[in-house]
Amino acid sequence: MDLRKLKTLIDLVSESNVSELEITEAEGRVRIVKGGGGVVQHYAAAPMPVIEQVAAAAAPLAPLAPVAAPVPTGHVVKSPMVGTFYRAASPGAKSFVEVGSQVKEGETVCIVEAMKILNEIEADKSGTIVQILCENGQAVEYGQPLFIIE
Repeated sequence: MDLRKLKTLIDLVSESNVSELEITEAEGRVRIVKGGGGVVQHYAAAPMPVIEQVAAAAAPLAPLAPVAAPVPTGHVVKSPMVGTFYRAASPGAKSFVEVGSQVKEGETVCIVEAMKILNEIEADKSGTIVQILCENGQAVEYGQPLFIIE
C-alpha cells in the first residue's frame, strides 16, 4: 500500500470518532486501531513479515478559549466529494492555480482523487484566487472549502 495513502488513513482515524479501520486491497490489508498508543498493522497478500508501527499517544491538552476563525470573504469553491486534494495533475507538474491566479468559470483549479479516480474540480465562478485552503495531498471532506475566489 502506498505510504502516502497509509498516512492519510492514519490521519483520518486520529482526527475522527472512528476507533478502528480495516482496509483490504489486492496488495494487502491494513488495520488501524486508535487508542492508548494506536497500532498500525499491514498484512501482505503474499507471505511477507507483518510490519507494525506504534504511534505515540498525544497527551490531552487543556481546552483553549474559543478563537473566532476569520470568515473568508469572496466566493468559496467547495469539494464535491470526499477524497485527496492535489494542486497539480502529477507530482512534478505545475500547480493548476496559485494565489493571485485569474480563473474563468469552468477552468480546472485542482484534482480530488476518490477511489483511484482523478476528478478535475472546476471553478464555478470567474475571478482571482485569493486563498488556497488545503495542502497538497490532504484528505478533504464533502463540502470542505478548497479555494476563495474574489
